[in-house]
Amino acid sequence: MTDPPQIPVRVRPEVAALPPYKQGRQAGADAFKLSSNENPFDPLPGVLERVRNASALNRYPDATAARLRERLAERFGVGADSVHIGAGSVSILAQLVLATSGPGDEVIYAWRSFEAYPWLAVVAGARAVQVPLAEGARHDLDAMAAAITDRTRAIIVCSPNNPTGPIVTQAEFDAFVEKVPSDVLVILDEAYAEFVTDPESVDGLRVLGGSDRPNVVVLRTFSKAYGLAALRVGYAIGHPRVLDAARSTAIPLSVTAHGEEAALASLDAEEELLARVRVIADRRDRLAEGLREAGWNVPAAQGNFVWLPAGEQTTAFAATFEEAGLIVRPFAGDGIRISVGEEESVEKVLRIAATVAAQREG
Repeated sequence: MTDPPQIPVRVRPEVAALPPYKQGRQAGADAFKLSSNENPFDPLPGVLERVRNASALNRYPDATAARLRERLAERFGVGADSVHIGAGSVSILAQLVLATSGPGDEVIYAWRSFEAYPWLAVVAGARAVQVPLAEGARHDLDAMAAAITDRTRAIIVCSPNNPTGPIVTQAEFDAFVEKVPSDVLVILDEAYAEFVTDPESVDGLRVLGGSDRPNVVVLRTFSKAYGLAALRVGYAIGHPRVLDAARSTAIPLSVTAHGEEAALASLDAEEELLARVRVIADRRDRLAEGLREAGWNVPAAQGNFVWLPAGEQTTAFAATFEEAGLIVRPFAGDGIRISVGEEESVEKVLRIAATVAAQREG
């Protein structure tokens, strides 16, 4: 095997050193894809019908997704300028980091957390400051607060944490924000908020209910609970001027008309969609408990996935799952994330996980 050729143009060295983002592996026809935290349910028929009818492919979409912004603003009791729509919540994350952080600045986040966080900081030219997770694979907010310097421009808090699963509590988050300088942006990434069943969990929209949190922006998405991952629609709620800064760094017209239409239709069908979410949360709890009974130290799972802390055996154990037709997401040296998929996958995951646990102890 030959070494790859050198990049033929001048590229920033820190960008050249970044590995491209890798999504969860696709699955063949006979396998369960449990690698991307996707909703295993199809969109509701009414959603598909609305998307099919939005067929003006020769026209640009509304650059502001105004109908969706207004619908979400009404829902959450804020002005439309306090809502920003993006092509998935990760695109808004990128916009916020670009708007706040540049060379010499710092972006703080927990680690391990969402694998996009490091390259968001690097692409902006900023320094990524990783704060190790605490016991139980939870955010160590005290350590994150202690990591703040006069160069800190943005802090990302992920609840429930992807890929490990635990939440940040409301009390923990409120106390943390009090320690953050008022001119430092706090991004609360709640991509999995709809799956949360722990009543102590932080609720970003409750945080923003007070006017004393203008430096907090809450991110949510239609990709997970609402099952619109292919259409890439996420949203932010926060101070209008902070969101204006994000809008200034956004790629224009990145939210498609079909994505906006599907999101609106999903909100119309929200009661049935959230009933499906409750099914997934119940399935997650059964899966986590079964894995613990098989000998795995599974952290508190509050997203639509569970975490197996496999350490140095991660890659080998992931291969065992894949050989059995279960496509999981390994994070080399750390652990395996398994998305909650079809009901038929649960028994198979538990069976293979028990086999792997026995191998680990042997």
